[in-house]
Amino acid sequence: MTLSPFAASTLALETRGLLTRLARLQPFALVMPMVGAARVSAEASAAIERYLRRHRRELRTQVRAFLAWLQSAQGRGSTAVEAQRRFSFLKLRFNATITQFDIFSDALAGRAEIGNGVWLGGLDAAAEDALALQPSRYEMPPVVTYLDRGHGAAIRRARTRLPGGGDNPVAVVRLPRERMIGSGIASSLVHETGHQAAALLDLLPSLREELSARRRWSSSEESIAWHLWERWISEIAADFWAVAKVGVSATQGLMNVVSLPRAFVFRIDREDPHPFPWIRVMLSAAAGDLLYADPQWNLLAALWRSFYPTTSLDPGRLAIVNALERTMPEFLRTLAGHRVAALGGLPLAQAFDLAERRPERLRQIWRTSGRSVNTLQSLSPTLAFAVIGQAKQDRRLSPERESSLLAQLLTRWGLRRALADQPARRTPCARAA
Repeated sequence: MTLSPFAASTLALETRGLLTRLARLQPFALVMPMVGAARVSAEASAAIERYLRRHRRELRTQVRAFLAWLQSAQGRGSTAVEAQRRFSFLKLRFNATITQFDIFSDALAGRAEIGNGVWLGGLDAAAEDALALQPSRYEMPPVVTYLDRGHGAAIRRARTRLPGGGDNPVAVVRLPRERMIGSGIASSLVHETGHQAAALLDLLPSLREELSARRRWSSSEESIAWHLWERWISEIAADFWAVAKVGVSATQGLMNVVSLPRAFVFRIDREDPHPFPWIRVMLSAAAGDLLYADPQWNLLAALWRSFYPTTSLDPGRLAIVNALERTMPEFLRTLAGHRVAALGGLPLAQAFDLAERRPERLRQIWRTSGRSVNTLQSLSPTLAFAVIGQAKQDRRLSPERESSLLAQLLTRWGLRRALADQPARRTPCARAA
């Protein structure tokens, strides 16, 4: 059926309506009310605005081209089906542009909340510190954090595809609102930045190759365990990053997140990229002991066993748990010792300043700080998280004081970013005396 004037005018009206709605997508700098300390970094803001502006411009060009086509001889001679097909694809592109806008809008809207907005500015600084390596090994993307419902965190990594096309210009970290404010926020935050770091280091492909080879060399009884380590390596590498950066705070936070009814803690799904909660906590404690040997890790593992004993497991699951426990030490040595091309061939564990985060060092910092927020704010954010988490583990810090300290630190980090002449990640953080 040939495109009638009525059909053409209907599509033209709807298409012009897309243009009017597109024009209402204002730059966030004009519509997001927030105090200075709550703002995202200048680099993140510029990257987001450039990305959205480019895609709005491209969509506007496509919309106008469609309107011109409708009025052209080719368009008037087309069928109604062809015109509707073109419009429907244009509408999909419009919806994708709106979705992209909403992704960043959701991440920025909480910045207007009193208290939380400024703390998110501080968490941005902490996330950038969690990504940083000394010496630098990659070009770090801007990071934006936000709060949402639920108890799990997530990341939309920078340089990954967004709905509708185009690479995400910033790393967007979603954090559970229920974790504000306690040291457990560090566990969630640094775990998610660990995913981004693994991608920047191109860590996982070579790790999977090494684990796959290890599985082929293993006995039939242990091959299932190595298969699962390989399957879960993305999440395990992020947990390892968290322990390396914030010490026992990572394990404490993880235990809190996965403290679920027993049926969930021992639910083994071989297709799930996440380790089941019981083994994940045991891994975190074992990783801590490997990196920062101290009796506290065995205490945490024993505590977790007392909460969720394995004695009543069915034979099938018990066999898997036993195989995982037998291979866990060798697996963690393989992970820590894996040579990473982006690190110049150094083992992964050598990417971190382990000496600075040893438990005895963290305890010394806590003692000499006199619990002063002024001393703690002179540390890098992840080191401050590690000190506070260690003090909590040693029962030297109450939950009430912990929350108060973290609120002050996040506020000061956010304010420091707002007053800095350049993004916080490029400002060297003072180390502990």
